Amino acid sequence: MSGFDDAVTSVLAARTPGDLFGGVDGGHAYRTLAKVLHPDAAPAGATATATQAFARLADLWAAHRDGTTMVTRRGTYRVGALRYTGDLADLYDVDGGAALLKLPRHPADSDLVRREAQALTRLRGHGETRHHAYAPRLIESFTHRDPAGGDRRTATVLAHQAGFVDLARVRQSYPDGVDPRDAAWMWRRLLVAVGYAHRAGVVHGAVVPGHVLIHPDEHGLVLVDWCYSVTEPGQTVPALAAGYHDLYPPEVTGKRPAGPATDIHLATRCMTWLMGERTPPALARFARGCTLPDPNTRPHDAWRLLAELDELLEKLYGPRTFRPFTL
Repeated sequence: MSGFDDAVTSVLAARTPGDLFGGVDGGHAYRTLAKVLHPDAAPAGATATATQAFARLADLWAAHRDGTTMVTRRGTYRVGALRYTGDLADLYDVDGGAALLKLPRHPADSDLVRREAQALTRLRGHGETRHHAYAPRLIESFTHRDPAGGDRRTATVLAHQAGFVDLARVRQSYPDGVDPRDAAWMWRRLLVAVGYAHRAGVVHGAVVPGHVLIHPDEHGLVLVDWCYSVTEPGQTVPALAAGYHDLYPPEVTGKRPAGPATDIHLATRCMTWLMGERTPPALARFARGCTLPDPNTRPHDAWRLLAELDELLEKLYGPRTFRPFTL
């Protein structure tokens, strides 16, 4: 299979799952098609076609896997359709969408999935219960063996966060930038999320728009994809999230140890990226102080930084009020 047009033709012409996945390694065929047809990777002007073909591919793959059940030491999971395609893993509906099965596309990335499981486990053991909502809940981690190729991969089952969208999707809806008054609540909650992590001794390491989910109606926020996290002093971030290299601070691209200032830099860049040219001068100056090249000169305490941000926001916009936010 080569080319976007060929992939679209094959998927839309398929009458049964066997037309696409009837070979020895149906999973490989599926992953190849999913990568080509994902709407985010579609050629210019072909997003609608990609969306249609990707949805059809997901339906055929779900039918192909219909009846697939994973049995682990802790439970039995009925695996459904592909729900999300991440940087390095695919996430499938489990038990009708109550949870998600996260499976790396390449066995070599299993170590990153194990990093996420370790980070999420540590987070649940620290901090106040009310802050647990800022990170996904890990239900289980286990080793999955591909029945076709025999490859072993670390898989996780995560509680599903319904109704959330990532900041990349938000920015698409606001091509001229998000109103800073709306970005304010997202920024505040993002600082709470990283502050919660840092208190537990975890650095997320990849606070980029695709990993920050918000609930538009309820003003909720969840920081996902902890595969790049750092849980020990002196560790480096193991890899960069695709498509966001320009947002990373020098210590990450230079393979130097990451710390709380790393997440603060990334979180700040997320928000200025989200507001774009609508960023007020006062917030731009605040952001520059959070993104200095030397991590030792940046803020390290997200909670203290949140208090400073609140003071600045009150000077700019007055007392906090709830602003409905729509996409």
